[in-house]
Amino acid sequence: MAMALVGAASPPRFRPILKWAGGKTRLVPLILGRLPSRIGTYVEPFVGGGAVFFALAAERRFKRALLADKNRELIDVYKGVKGDVDGVIALLLEYTRRHSENTYYKTRDLDPKTLDLAERAARLIYLNRTGYNGLYRVNRAGQFNVPFGRYENPKICNEPRLRAAAEALRTRGVSIKVADFERSCERTEPGDAVYFDPPYVPLSKTASFTNYHSESFGAEEHLRLASTFGALTRRKVAAVLSNSGGKETQRLYQGEGIEVERVLVSRPINSKATSRGAVAELIASNARALGLL
Repeated sequence: MAMALVGAASPPRFRPILKWAGGKTRLVPLILGRLPSRIGTYVEPFVGGGAVFFALAAERRFKRALLADKNRELIDVYKGVKGDVDGVIALLLEYTRRHSENTYYKTRDLDPKTLDLAERAARLIYLNRTGYNGLYRVNRAGQFNVPFGRYENPKICNEPRLRAAAEALRTRGVSIKVADFERSCERTEPGDAVYFDPPYVPLSKTASFTNYHSESFGAEEHLRLASTFGALTRRKVAAVLSNSGGKETQRLYQGEGIEVERVLVSRPINSKATSRGAVAELIASNARALGLL
């Protein structure tokens, strides 16, 4: 199986507003090349930083889009930016003025349920921009628990990028919701496309990290995801998936009509500095084999 090194991509018109572990900015060109040039409904069931969605929106490549994730706090960011970007920006500018370690921990301790949507969005963006290494991690109770990141001058409010993101999210036909990946794909049909970016299959017993929301994403979920990918292929729905490049992942996606490739990708976000750098990842896709490209 051939392996290529993926470097930095040129920035698209719309860009992610969050730093996200496993973000796909560097893989975007490869992923776009494995999706049809014209898409009816585009579905991203693990939206994360949304790099693929924003790139597709810049190309006006879909008629409709569904952005979904089980992480309610993440979904609230996109809903908040879509619904009240001015309010989110004003709150982030206030966070910029008050930024300190004390402000960080006070903000981290806030219960999102007590905040309005713009406040929930601004809170998570602030924590994301100023927390240790840009991580999102929760404890068993679902509470954000990333420690303070000691950055000299963090970019808390990127107003142009936030306004561009709001423009993309307000595009006619874009919907955002908390949903399981399988349910997000239920209504897809030929002409639609799905991109999956799940929590990765761990490459070792000590590498497992699935706490992006209160429900873990383990072996059973990966099997269910592979089954969902196979069902989309049988329904002739274009699908692309990225995951870790180990043998276990390759076994999950060895099926008729599915192409599997390995690439080397630079990863700047990791809980351990020694684990950052180029790592092997897998891309599974079906559009070429189905004659959809």
